[in-house]
Amino acid sequence: MKFQDEFRDRELVRIMADNIRRMAERLAAPVNFMEVCGTHTMSIYQYGIRSLLPENVRLVSGPGCPVCVTPVGYVDQAIACTADANNIVATFGDMLRVPGSRTSLMEERAQGADVRIVYSPLDAVALAKDNPERRVIFLGVGFETTAPAIAASILEAARLGLANYCVLAAHKTMPVPMEILTADPDLALSGYLCPAHVSTVIGGNAYKPLVFKHHIPCVVTGFEPADVMQGIEMLLAQVLAGESRVEIQYSRAVTWEGNPKAQRILGLVFEPCDAAWRGLGILPGSGLSIRPELAAFDAEQVLKLAEPEGWENPACRCGDVLKGKLAPFDCPLFATACTPEAPVGACMVSSEGTCAAAYKYGR
Repeated sequence: MKFQDEFRDRELVRIMADNIRRMAERLAAPVNFMEVCGTHTMSIYQYGIRSLLPENVRLVSGPGCPVCVTPVGYVDQAIACTADANNIVATFGDMLRVPGSRTSLMEERAQGADVRIVYSPLDAVALAKDNPERRVIFLGVGFETTAPAIAASILEAARLGLANYCVLAAHKTMPVPMEILTADPDLALSGYLCPAHVSTVIGGNAYKPLVFKHHIPCVVTGFEPADVMQGIEMLLAQVLAGESRVEIQYSRAVTWEGNPKAQRILGLVFEPCDAAWRGLGILPGSGLSIRPELAAFDAEQVLKLAEPEGWENPACRCGDVLKGKLAPFDCPLFATACTPEAPVGACMVSSEGTCAAAYKYGR
């Protein structure tokens, strides 16, 4: 398959691994490179990328899974929406099993709540059109990758005059947490493998302020083994040269400007806001809220939802895993009390979660 099979060539990856080892011999100190994309995390575990690297080149998984960084309080809000039998809660499937403070959407559905899995936000709009007597609440979770499609669903609902469609928005944007993590001395990050899906929307230029302020190398990298290995090579080359800049390895999909149409739709529907991240707390300007002129489609405003604090199992270390300060294997619940079949934390639920990746491929 073009643009996939050739990036899984074993011999090519072996050559890259040898080159990385030779480059690593010239390092003055160990380096920590962080990926902030759940698909990267899954790929790194699936293809055993860490096993190909020398000891002084370390990969650290960051907050790249949108479901995982969604706080428990939001899950509780979504569950609260199911209490009214007039409501239909529509969601992508990976939110279904995320634990709230006391229950999950899956458990509520088993008790009779109308919770439906959709594959596109426009499917939720169609639900609202087909059920005019009921309110459809779509759970808007995701980074800049999914936010444009959710924005488009609001514009479509407005065009159709659907007063029974709204979105419970919890969108996050990626550059802000990257800056917070860069400034954390405990992580001592040496570079980023920047998220590819997000970058198709925001473009490579979005990371230039981070590089300018913190002098940290950034490479926008694809998902296949050769992509990731080349991204690591490019980061090492910057470190060895004492340089810090943004580079695009994934040039077959990512441009410097990103997707202007998607950016325009985002601007029409959303505006920046402070947002709560699991493990990271409230980060200024890191979220997207629905603009006041579209408040009729904002579930938080329409339903006058309180924002509960949420309760998490204190033994769960998802927060530290998301910050890259703890490997999944070092969590006392990993693969014992917390498994994909009975998850305690969101990092074990999502297909892009670090704990789920480690459980499936890392053991």
